[in-house]
Amino acid sequence: MSKAFLSALAAALLAAGPALAAGDMGATAKQAINPTAIAMFVAFVGLTLAITYWAAKRTRTASDFYTAGGGISGFQNGLAIAGDYMSAATLLGLSSMVYLTGFDGVAYIVSFFVGWPIILFLMAERLRNLGRFTFADIASYRLDQSKVRTFAAMGSLTVVCCYLVVQMVGAGQLIKLLFGLDYAIAVVLVGVLMVIYVTFGGMIATTWVQIIKACLMLGGGLLLLLLVLVQFGFSLETIAAKATAAHKAGVKIMGPGALLADPVSTVSMSLGLVFGTSALPHIMMRFFTVPNAKEARKSVFVASGLIGAFFLVVAILGMAAISIVGTDPKFFEGGVVGGKLIGGNNMPIMHLAQAMGGDLLLGFMSAVAFATILAVVAGLALAGASSIAHDLYARVIMKGKASEAQEIRVSKASSLALGVIGVVLGILFEKQNVAFLVGLTFGIAASANFPVLILSMYWKGLTTRGALWGGLAGLISAVTLVILSKTVWVAVIGYAQPIFPYEHPALFSMSLAFLVTIVVSKLDSSARAKAEIAAYEDQYVRSQTGIGAAAASAH
Repeated sequence: MSKAFLSALAAALLAAGPALAAGDMGATAKQAINPTAIAMFVAFVGLTLAITYWAAKRTRTASDFYTAGGGISGFQNGLAIAGDYMSAATLLGLSSMVYLTGFDGVAYIVSFFVGWPIILFLMAERLRNLGRFTFADIASYRLDQSKVRTFAAMGSLTVVCCYLVVQMVGAGQLIKLLFGLDYAIAVVLVGVLMVIYVTFGGMIATTWVQIIKACLMLGGGLLLLLLVLVQFGFSLETIAAKATAAHKAGVKIMGPGALLADPVSTVSMSLGLVFGTSALPHIMMRFFTVPNAKEARKSVFVASGLIGAFFLVVAILGMAAISIVGTDPKFFEGGVVGGKLIGGNNMPIMHLAQAMGGDLLLGFMSAVAFATILAVVAGLALAGASSIAHDLYARVIMKGKASEAQEIRVSKASSLALGVIGVVLGILFEKQNVAFLVGLTFGIAASANFPVLILSMYWKGLTTRGALWGGLAGLISAVTLVILSKTVWVAVIGYAQPIFPYEHPALFSMSLAFLVTIVVSKLDSSARAKAEIAAYEDQYVRSQTGIGAAAASAH
């Protein structure tokens, strides 16, 4: 993502107040406590804790804990996927981008969405038929279990931790603003809630937290959109005309700007967002919660429709905020430039909610923003715990001899450990520019996870050696290139010039991963490699028919 977007996105994720200018990730200034937001926040937490208590009674086996016994319907799972994917970056960051840059922000929104047709047509059915609990189940289906699972767990945990830091910092800052609490206490509160959801309720509780959150976000967004459209006479043309009149860039916001100025960065960003979405561990894990491949496809169909609709809502709200928020002096955060400063550039959608519905709507949207983060961190924690317990402990360390009770205990302990790690990292990163972690998350998923995953499902020539060398090449190169780019090398470390001239690694790191995987697999002539290639036929049959796939369990 470009520096301008990452700065806007990070500021939005941090729910920052006036103290945060673009690119300045300093401490936020406490704002007036909003009783409505607090009441709605408490109500949401109380409801989700009640659901966790209910789910705990129904979580008896490893299948219940990891995948809700495979008994979630396609429609329910579609709602949960939408709730898992529509993070605070969607509600706050993308609306901020449209508000600041117009067309460029819409282009970013499209990039975030395009990955879903790939999941629908290429991956959903095979994910459900081949996998049981984690992404590693698929990647290691016909390859060396210990080696591939170890690598897959390493890649998944890297993605989980990067994304977890962003969400923990955002949640901590939001609670700090709502309650006036110390930041550290706010982060600890989020960590405790996350651990409770995962440890006691497992996937059943996490699923319903995500479903409720999706309904709240969609409902809140549509309500705000309706209020906005009423003000503009239900005319998108009027919204666009007033936006161009109010924005300091004028009609230029309706065309491509800085985003498309560098085609290499644009292509690299798009590849990372499109294919990174297809390989996020907490998203892939959701396809194992449905009873069969048909419901998996239905899940993606429902999720794609909901996510696409919400992205359209976000785009319209961001454009409307230009003339509503950007021309109201009480929302200005930095003065006036040529009489047309766009004020409130950290949280325009929150300012828009207050402008349209006063403190009541602002409180509701603030509570929705927090619910958004809480649902995402629960999914992330569960994905991380499953990688540790199911892949590393049960399959690598215990060689498949661990009992379900032992595996669940390790999963719960892992959830607690991830909660502690999330809290510690959230506190350490409070005043740092964490924006690069958003790009790094998608970049690593696209470079380390996606090549191995898609080739394991579609290319019979893949071998263990190729998967390991290619996956590690993608993982290491993605992390290295992000560190050497100006996002970290200049903005965080403080050097004058970056070593790597682009901000997005996927074009280079993902291409390298595919190249190394294919070349090393082709050069592998060992007896084991030949056996792995021969085993593809059996894998293909199961991927198409689902014969042998885990069935849903009754509750």
